[in-house]
Amino acid sequence: MKNRLRVLRAEREWSQADLAGQLKVSRQTVNAIETGKYDPSLPLAFAIAQLFGQPIEAIFEPGDAKSAGLPPRQPVPGGDQNIHNKPK
Repeated sequence: MKNRLRVLRAEREWSQADLAGQLKVSRQTVNAIETGKYDPSLPLAFAIAQLFGQPIEAIFEPGDAKSAGLPPRQPVPGGDQNIHNKPK
């Protein structure tokens, strides 16, 4: 998963240890997230987003399904219909 964590941290002149302390994780965890070796848990991703005052999707960019070992997304039957405007 690509992310902007290193850039956001550098803009604030925080070390990895500084960020780790604020998030209550190890410096190694911060390093692993920044280098893409580790994807944060959802609670940790929310904590990071809150700390930087940005939505999760502004910080983290999902990788493609193939690199994640997931099958390609298939359209949901009827998924393009507006469920709020269906006739009653």
